[in-house]
Amino acid sequence: MDTQADDKVIRIGGATASFSDTALSVPQLLAGGNLDYLIFDYLAEGSMAIFGRMQAADPSAGYGTDFLNVHVGPYLHEIASQKLKIVANAGGVNPSGLAAALEEMIANEGLSLTVAYVEGDDLRERTSELRDADYRDMFTNSPFPENIVSSNAYLGAFPIAAALAEGADIVITGRVVDSAVALGPLIHEFGWKHDEFDLLAAGTLAGHLLECGAQVTGGTFTDWRDVPDWSNIGYPIGECHCDGTIVITKPEDTGGLVSVGTVAEQILYEVSDPADYIVADVRCDFSHVQLEQIAPDRVRVTGAKGLPPTDTYKACVTFEDGWRTVAYQPIIGEDAAEKAVRQADALFSRARTLLRSRNLPDYTLTDNILIGEESSFGAHATTSGTREIISKLVVDHPTQEGAGIFAREQWAGISGMSVGTSINLGTTILPKTGVFLFLIEKQSITPSLTVNGTKRDLPKANGTLGAKNAPERGTEIALPVEPGTTAVDLVQLAWARSGDKGHLFNVAVIARHPDFLPYLKAALTSEAVAEWYRHFGPDGQPPRVEAYEAPGLNALNFVINDALTGGINDSTRLDPAAKGMAQMLLRFPVKLTSAIAARLAGNSAKQGD
Repeated sequence: MDTQADDKVIRIGGATASFSDTALSVPQLLAGGNLDYLIFDYLAEGSMAIFGRMQAADPSAGYGTDFLNVHVGPYLHEIASQKLKIVANAGGVNPSGLAAALEEMIANEGLSLTVAYVEGDDLRERTSELRDADYRDMFTNSPFPENIVSSNAYLGAFPIAAALAEGADIVITGRVVDSAVALGPLIHEFGWKHDEFDLLAAGTLAGHLLECGAQVTGGTFTDWRDVPDWSNIGYPIGECHCDGTIVITKPEDTGGLVSVGTVAEQILYEVSDPADYIVADVRCDFSHVQLEQIAPDRVRVTGAKGLPPTDTYKACVTFEDGWRTVAYQPIIGEDAAEKAVRQADALFSRARTLLRSRNLPDYTLTDNILIGEESSFGAHATTSGTREIISKLVVDHPTQEGAGIFAREQWAGISGMSVGTSINLGTTILPKTGVFLFLIEKQSITPSLTVNGTKRDLPKANGTLGAKNAPERGTEIALPVEPGTTAVDLVQLAWARSGDKGHLFNVAVIARHPDFLPYLKAALTSEAVAEWYRHFGPDGQPPRVEAYEAPGLNALNFVINDALTGGINDSTRLDPAAKGMAQMLLRFPVKLTSAIAARLAGNSAKQGD
């Protein structure tokens, strides 16, 4: 690369972690970001189903309307004035529809901005073909579903780069890999090639850090007391260099925190194996990434490595799976939890009687989640005998009528069952969405790009046949030379973050100091972690746990399998997004030597975060 390219720094602002993220991020980043690009991540398995249902009701819908009304539309003049480029996966299942609406808005404002959109990810027209090919769910091995709501492959970043190369000011996509909204601009700006895997991994890491908005600037941080001014939390800016170096920061005079801890937590968020994080364009090794606090609220990120990509895209299908009623009943008084259990059983029984009287089938699921007695913590709950409970009652039924029977009948508890039952806090009857995840051959998908009304096919992505297997690696984090004898809570030694991924969740544990890491490894064996989360396992058994190492980050990452049955759309748990699963690990006992324990005690360690 030439010297000019070597000196160039591309500043990318991450404005949203979801389609419902704050309305304040964009004006903040426009005012204080001095940006080249502003990126938006709108999509997840749950949102694809929402957009699919929207389009089923109205063929012109199916995209993120907040892109027009909240995040971008109100700021088009400022975006044009700053010559800022926009990249967003807000197209949902209808990128062309969003592009058309946006072009109309731009014209009405008297502006001249070029909108491009990427397609090719939507697989709904191929449903029969895919079912006949006997694709199976990558987690459950279940067959291809019926009653499809959405069906999309996760495209990569090169179509976005192609759009920018054709002069697009705003690039709209459907389903792409989340991090592609940042990698695409970096490919375009720095001229990175398909086979420059280390650089593609670094750009993917930049996207991974920025795609969840304020999660990297102190949002959801373990040490939450250290994060100032949540109300004005700064949204992230990535200063990206052509050699793959990234500096994460935020606008001046904003709240939040950019530290080694906040950045490390986000790096390991939902990555499963940090040495083999697979996206469309590259297989990423983040296990030896290095973080350096170079100034307050500025962290330098280096060391990402890449391997050739696989020959498949990940694909996600959402489908109709019956109906679900959820009701929230407060129960107040002595023995509240015991009353809640009895009342739920009685209400389920009563509703089943009504189903039989109408010749309707039984419920496919009934569940009662007690909110307020730490039921999510299993054997490690510290609260019992509480006198306030919210009973989350869930029933699933093949028909709306059957779900509605319970929705009506559960109101009878307030006068005919437990003393202390108060007014229902909310009841919903909604279509239930299933999720089916599989791998589809890249050579079967042709991405397309439309700019100024002209549509053209883009090259099919390549990959390495047989590259699906994880690379072999050794254990690099040593066990303690001297075994520990003094137990302390894990939170005193580490930061932790968790998140869902289909039917499983990830928990990352990052040592606050390298000296703590051997003791964390000794304590947090796969067996010990599985036992800690036993209450999430199938049939009362510990879930299957995989443990991975990230030595560069002084970290361990755990994948807890089959613990979120049905994934975020289907799980009945209080925390189907697994945002709180790491919190359940903070009091895990870790044994230290007496010398390290004494040093820890003298350093005002974090308590109770």
